This record gives sequence, C-alpha cells and structure tokens, in this order.
Amino acid sequence: MIKVEHLTKQYGDRYAVNDISFEVKKGEIVGFLGPNGAGKSTTMNILTGYLSSTSGKAMVDGLDILEHPLAVKKKVGFLPETPPLYLEMTVKEYLNFIYDLKKCTLNRKEHILEVCKVVKIEDTMNRMIKNLSKGYRQRVGIAGAIIGNPEVIIFDEPTNGLDPKQIIDIRNLIRELGKERTIILSTHILSEVKAVCDRILIINEGKIVADELTENIEGALRGNRRLAIRIEGPSSSVLSSIKKIAGVIYADISVEHEDGSATFIVESKNNVDLRKPIFYMLAKNSWPILSLEFTGANLEDIFISVVDEADAEATVGKK
Repeated sequence: MIKVEHLTKQYGDRYAVNDISFEVKKGEIVGFLGPNGAGKSTTMNILTGYLSSTSGKAMVDGLDILEHPLAVKKKVGFLPETPPLYLEMTVKEYLNFIYDLKKCTLNRKEHILEVCKVVKIEDTMNRMIKNLSKGYRQRVGIAGAIIGNPEVIIFDEPTNGLDPKQIIDIRNLIRELGKERTIILSTHILSEVKAVCDRILIINEGKIVADELTENIEGALRGNRRLAIRIEGPSSSVLSSIKKIAGVIYADISVEHEDGSATFIVESKNNVDLRKPIFYMLAKNSWPILSLEFTGANLEDIFISVVDEADAEATVGKK
C-alpha cells in the first residue's frame, strides 16, 4: 500500500531524510519510532503531501505522491499531534466542514453517522468542541481523518497528553481501524507500539536503522532470547528435558517454590522461539506451566541501543 524508495529531503547541507526505503503492506499497522529530529515528521509530511521530497519516490497504492497529489490525498487520512479542530464549532458542524473540504461523495448523513459510530462520539454530535475533554477531542480529530474512508491513516502521537483510560480507548480504536486500513503510528510511548503495531521502523538522523516485526524485534536486534518459566513438576527431570530441546543453549533452575513448582531460566539460539517446543514437551509429561515471560532487554532498551549504535557508526564514518 505504501512504498518509499530512496526518499531524501535536504535543507541546504542538512539531510532531514537521507535515502530511506521501506514498504507498508495493506492492513498492516506500523510503528514509526525515532528520537526528536530523526526525520519522522518529515517523512510523514511527505507521505501526506504536505512536503515535497528532494529526490526519491513515495507512493500510495501505486500512485506517486508528487505526480498524483490529489488522488493520493483522498487515500490518506492524517491526524497530526495537535488535531486541527475548530473549537467554536459543534462536532456535527466540524465533520460536515471536513466532508466538504475533502469533497467527499459518499452519502453525507449516513457516512458522518457511520464515522461517529466507529470512533464512538455519536452522543457528542451537538456539543461544542471546546467543551469536550481532551480524549473526546482526539476522537473528533480521528473522525475527521477517516472522513471519506481513506485506505491509509497516519497518526502522529495520537495519545499524547491523555490519561491512562483514554490511552487504552485510543489504542483499541487504532486496532479496530487497522482491521480494514493501513496505519502508520508515530509515538514516543514504546509500550504503545508493542501493544498496537505489527511492525516497527526505527529512524535516526534521517536513516532507517531497524525494520522488524514487533514480535521478533527483541530477538532480531538483541540476539539470544531468554525466558523465565514457572513449571510444576520434578525440577531435575524438567530441567533435563528442557536441555534436550533443539535450540536451547542455556537452562537452569532459578527458584524452587514451596508449592512444588520451580522457575527456570532458558536461553535460545538467535531467532529461535522455544515457546511451542517447550509447551509440547511439558504437555506430553503432564507438567503444567504456571507462568512464562521474556526477560532481559525490553523495547526501551532496544530503542536506545539501536539509536546509540547508529550514532556511533555515523561518528566513525565521519572520521
């Protein structure tokens, strides 16, 4: 759905985006991460048609953004960090205004009502936007972004400043929208990316420094995968059986509990997922799993590590 090839945006001698390439498939939710000034906003502004690139290509559904700007804009909905709301309007007035602005041809009344139902703001239609909470204002902004049923939605920090319940509500809404649309989500909240996104792109100093499926990023970028598993069964026999599983490079008992269970630390070879083979082995022996979790580097650690490594490589390259 989205294809970026050797995209570059230059301001004098400075590169905001420096020869990046990536693709986003239809129906995929991609987290776009990077420190401040890394090139995230520039890339999103190019994809939405607000900025032109210096060189390279950006395409949406096979259409080049520079060659077919209006056609592409009909396919893309954009929610900037601060939604462009008119506070003196009611929700209904605002959505009708956006409908006209986008030159939407769908049945006006039915479409606006459908959008309001999707983002769950139908009970606020006649309220002035200035009287809504920040969470509801964010929902109104999302409603404006999906007027016209765009196939691609780009979110820039959609939960910034919301309370925990509002954050959960917006996350659930993004997941729901992602069932039928392609979504790029830029955020600094890394737990949000892990909870919502199928894939993670990390950009630093205008270059893509990581591109991995969310479920694989820890193993792919940090090497070995380490599990902490609490199992009920004879500790020595369980440990012996775990060590025989292909891909295990380390296993040991961490804690023996009074209820007859024990917590085992198990480490695998690079890019080997041990969860299924361990489950099958334990089921065969009737040893129940009481808990299982990944230990070691979390997404925040990985993000910092990847950015630091990219900075170090860039420094070496300049010498």
